[in-house]
Amino acid sequence: MPLYLLLIVAIIQGLTEFLPVSSSGHLILLPGLTGLQDQGQFIDVAVHVGTLAAVILYFRKEVRDALIGTGRMLRGRLETDEAKLAFNLLVATIPLVLFGAFLHFSGLSDLLRSVKTIAWTMLIFGLVLYWADRAGPMQKTGSDWTVRDALIMGLWQAVALIPGTSRSGITITGARFLGYNRQGSATLAMLMSIPAIVASGTLLAMDVAADGNAQAFRDGAIAAFFAFLSALLALTLMMRLLRTVSFTPYVIYRVILGVILLIYAYG
Repeated sequence: MPLYLLLIVAIIQGLTEFLPVSSSGHLILLPGLTGLQDQGQFIDVAVHVGTLAAVILYFRKEVRDALIGTGRMLRGRLETDEAKLAFNLLVATIPLVLFGAFLHFSGLSDLLRSVKTIAWTMLIFGLVLYWADRAGPMQKTGSDWTVRDALIMGLWQAVALIPGTSRSGITITGARFLGYNRQGSATLAMLMSIPAIVASGTLLAMDVAADGNAQAFRDGAIAAFFAFLSALLALTLMMRLLRTVSFTPYVIYRVILGVILLIYAYG
């Protein structure tokens, strides 16, 4: 695959994976609207690995706590904060895995990969994010996360398997409706992305494992590296901006893109 295309795919994935604007929607639109070569599932796995490394590095303290908590959880000790975090992440991931498996093995996931679907989800869930950000109270922080809230946010996250929805965007939306402040909502959404990316990446890797070759692995390594850099940049900027700025700029982008795509799809 040409180097310039690897860079485009990596940068798009990195910048949009953690911003509430839908990375999968942008990656589907790239070949569909530009006529460029489809990057294929192997590169999709690679850029997911890159963004996974970025979120683990940025939230390394929380990731360490979750790993410590996983060991305690497996021993039946759920009284510590670390174990509660690990258990909540597990609970939040279950709806995504179940719904994702259903879409994948039923073949419905391929039917949803269309410009019309992305246009409507980009627009509708952008407006829902605006509503949640304006109407949702800001009483809770990330440390207030409960099993009930984890399950509810997990159900919201499962909706993101529809292209154009945005995994981070819909999870933040659910958190804001539950009363978490903006930084707390974003932090929980990013932590939930780790098992989500691992689950989706594992499923994709199973599909492409037999087709790998030396050239593909070289391309994948390049894509993963640049996805890591762009994701780390996007994540750092978003978390800093949320101290003073709402989610409205992302909503405006989603609405504008959604309208443009609707005109394109139906015109």
